[in-house]
Amino acid sequence: MKINFLFIALSLSLVFSCKEDKEIVIPPQEIDVFQIIPKTVPIYEEFVGQVYGEKDIPIRARVEGFLEEIHFDEGTRVLKGDLLYVVDPAPFYEAVVTKQSMVAQANTMLIQTESDLKRIKPLAEMDAVSMRELDMAQAQRDAAISSLEAANAELNIAEINLGYTRILSPINGIIGKTLAREGEFVGKDPNPVILNTVSKINMVRVQFFLSENEYLRAAKTYVEKHNRSIQKNDVDIKVELILSDASVFDHEGKIDFIDRNIDPTTGTILLQATFPNPNGILRPGQFARVKVKVKDVKDAILVPQKCISELQGQYSVLRVNSENKVEIVQVKVGEKVPGFTIIKEGLKSGDKIILEGLQKAKPGMEVIPQVTEYKNKTNDQ
Repeated sequence: MKINFLFIALSLSLVFSCKEDKEIVIPPQEIDVFQIIPKTVPIYEEFVGQVYGEKDIPIRARVEGFLEEIHFDEGTRVLKGDLLYVVDPAPFYEAVVTKQSMVAQANTMLIQTESDLKRIKPLAEMDAVSMRELDMAQAQRDAAISSLEAANAELNIAEINLGYTRILSPINGIIGKTLAREGEFVGKDPNPVILNTVSKINMVRVQFFLSENEYLRAAKTYVEKHNRSIQKNDVDIKVELILSDASVFDHEGKIDFIDRNIDPTTGTILLQATFPNPNGILRPGQFARVKVKVKDVKDAILVPQKCISELQGQYSVLRVNSENKVEIVQVKVGEKVPGFTIIKEGLKSGDKIILEGLQKAKPGMEVIPQVTEYKNKTNDQ
């Protein structure tokens, strides 16, 4: 029995020793790689901006009184000259009537003084009255003319104030929500000084701020590219607008205003871009991101972001060398563009970077590289 057991143990040991002597060789596996081809890449930056109408005209009550009538539907389109509000006109009618009476009195006084002057003038020529009486008659006629002019001026002011009781739309546009209702006393605090706002939105303005460094970088790039200075109405920089739902607005805009100075309290400068808005999608008060090209990077080394590993602030990629072996390469990264990162140091044109199977690829492993075109799925969506 012992002999059989020893025989079996010896046989098993021989079998296992034979298996260990045979080395298992895994043939090189195909692996997808991205081949670097330098290209000129535009660098964009995004800034938060706020939308304003091409014109945003506040509607104010220019006279005090009780609001009697509202002649529009909130949020609708109005035309220039449309009646919007009516302030109680009764006190202003009374003022007009009073001033008309004063004009009539001044006119009567003028007629009387002119009559006196006509009667005294020939008498003075015959020395029938003194020159002093003639001078007094002349002065009274002149004073009556001035009084009439003053009365007419006061009547004109009263009629203007009466006209202010009817508040008209100053432009074609969309009117907002009224800040006062019928029966409220308007025209001074604590009631709203601004009753409403009418906005023209066929074109819209988007205002945003750049830091001093961002402005300098963009301005230098513009000057170098166009070989001209940045002056008013001389800037031709196209921009895009990214809405709050991450969609890109259909129409390109143009920067048409750069403020004269950097705000010393914030270190930023105000810029304004104008966008066509034919469908009225954009409304005043919206926030959106303005996408501005700040420079072009020539012969940029682009690597898909998914290929880059980061550990404690150090970046690396897996590269397939000329012997088709995997190696780790430390790189210095630059700006990011959608789906890609610009590599400043560590790689060169023609290098093959492992695109798929990063977890399986090990340094020193021999592979069969298959050059694959990388498509950024985020952009495709």
